[in-house]
Formats: sequence, structure tokens, C-alpha cells
Amino acid sequence: MSNKLTISVAPHIHTTNSVEKCMWNVVIAMLPVLGISIYVFGMSALWVTLISVASCILTEWLIEKYLFHRNCTIGNGSAIITGMLLAFNLPNILPWWMIVIGAVVAIGVGKMSFGGLGCNIWNPALVGRVFLLLSFPAAMTTWDAGVASGVDATTGASIDASSGATLLATLKSHSHQMDTSQIDWLSVWIGDMNGSLGEVGSIAILIGLAYLLITRVITWHIPVSVIASAAIFSWMLGCNPLLEVLSGGLLLGAVFMATDYVTSPMTKKGQLIYGAMIGIITILIRCYGSYPEGVSFAILLMNGFTPLINKYIKPRRFGERRGK
Repeated sequence: MSNKLTISVAPHIHTTNSVEKCMWNVVIAMLPVLGISIYVFGMSALWVTLISVASCILTEWLIEKYLFHRNCTIGNGSAIITGMLLAFNLPNILPWWMIVIGAVVAIGVGKMSFGGLGCNIWNPALVGRVFLLLSFPAAMTTWDAGVASGVDATTGASIDASSGATLLATLKSHSHQMDTSQIDWLSVWIGDMNGSLGEVGSIAILIGLAYLLITRVITWHIPVSVIASAAIFSWMLGCNPLLEVLSGGLLLGAVFMATDYVTSPMTKKGQLIYGAMIGIITILIRCYGSYPEGVSFAILLMNGFTPLINKYIKPRRFGERRGK
């Protein structure tokens, strides 16, 4: 009889949330970004995304079936999210076989080598992206020459759009001290400019953020702290805060990658510290590093500090009195 009755202490919390529901809400939130990328780059953006997602799903299925010998978990949507995020960090003209390699590394090394969902230390999509950036730097920094750079060509001081330059590369060439009158702000907001698939369309990313906040998939702490710290620190260095936030992958990283449940701190205070450091490190790499973008490296670095943050930033125990 005792085997049929399980007794546990209060509180007994009931919720309709599940891993599957959260994951699929994230997929829905990323659809506006995918739509903008298809609008800007054409069907090549959809092609890159489909290859990335399919490769991630197949890699996870093969590993679970033939290496782990356990039930397949691709139905929870996490592999789809990894595939979409990896695609959003890639140029639309990247060769298909490089996309496959990135997906295999993202799932095989970044996720499944640690045991699967919930066990990984770093964000899998960023592991795949950084691997490709270090292995194929030329291909990862070559952009579609037919897409505008986000700089107003009428000023006469901008880089020719036919070079395939991105707005962030233009900023880097000007040491982040660029005259804002040269910026095509409409293109920056609506995404009609060059870059990785997820770098374009700030409005689309903000729509996704609003959806995630409304559905309570994430809280405001990480995205707001990332954006605010990047804006404040860039202002302190004499850069244009709005331009730094809207260019490159800062918004994409703040909304969809830094907020990953597994690799981000559990407490609200820890999340604020975590997000603030991501924003600061990103601006440091942009201004003083050799790469024009630093979001991926910043998030991966702070992923590594997450266990330390969780250890020292803890909530007060229920019933415990604070010392005077």
C-alpha cells in the first residue's frame, strides 16, 4: 500500500508550463526575425535556416538513438531553436556544408556531449557559430554584395554597398566614432541592411521580446541589463549608444541567447549581473578587439561564470533572518 502513496511536504505548486510549451513559444517569437531575414535576403535565408534546423534535428536523433540508446527528445523543440539561432548567426551566402558542420558541432559538442538538454554549459548555437568563425573566418565574414550596408550612400562618406559591408564593420572602420548623419536609420530599424540573418530587423527582435515577456517565458532582467549596460558603457567610451545597440547581434543575443534557461543564472540579482557583464564585454571587444562583433564571445564567457554566480548569489532561505 505504501508503494501507491507518495507524500511530500508543502508547498505544492501546480503549473501548466512545460519544457515543450516554453520551447515552442521561443520558436514562435523567432518567426518575425525569420520573416524579416527572408524579406531582406530572399529565399537564401530560408534555405540556410532549413539546412541548419534539419541538421540539428538529425544530429540529435542519431546521437540519442545510436550513442545514448534512449528515447528521442527532438519533440521538445530545443533542437529546432538551436538550428534557428545558429542560422540567425550566419551569412545568407554561407555554403551548405559549413552550415551542416556548424549544426553538428552545436548539437554534438555544445549540447549532447554534456548529456543533452539541461546539462550543457554553453549555449549550443553559439558554440557552433564560434567554431565556424574560427575555422572559416573568410566565409563567416563575407556578406551578400547585393544588400545595402545600412549606411546612407548619399552622404558620400560611406562604404559602397556593393562591397557587402555591414553596419558594424563600417563602425569598426571608423573606430566607433561615426557621424550619425551617415546612418540610414530606417534601414537599421526595419532590417533592410546586410549582416547575419538575425542581425537585421531590430523591430522584429523587439516583437519577439514582447511575446516572450507576455507569455512569461523569460523575465526582463537579462535582456534589459544587457542592452542598458551596453548603451551606458558605449556612451562612456564616446560611442553612440543607440547605434551600438541596434547594430550587430546585440539585440539577438540579449533576447534569444543570453536568456537560455540552462546557461543563465537562476536568481534575479544574478541575472542582472550576468546581463550587465555581457553588455560591457561586448562593447570592449567591439571597441578594442580584433573582431567587429563580440556578443557571441561575451555570452559564452558569462555562460562559464554562471555556476559561480549561482553559488554566491543566492536568495534568502525561507524563514531565515538577515544579519544586522
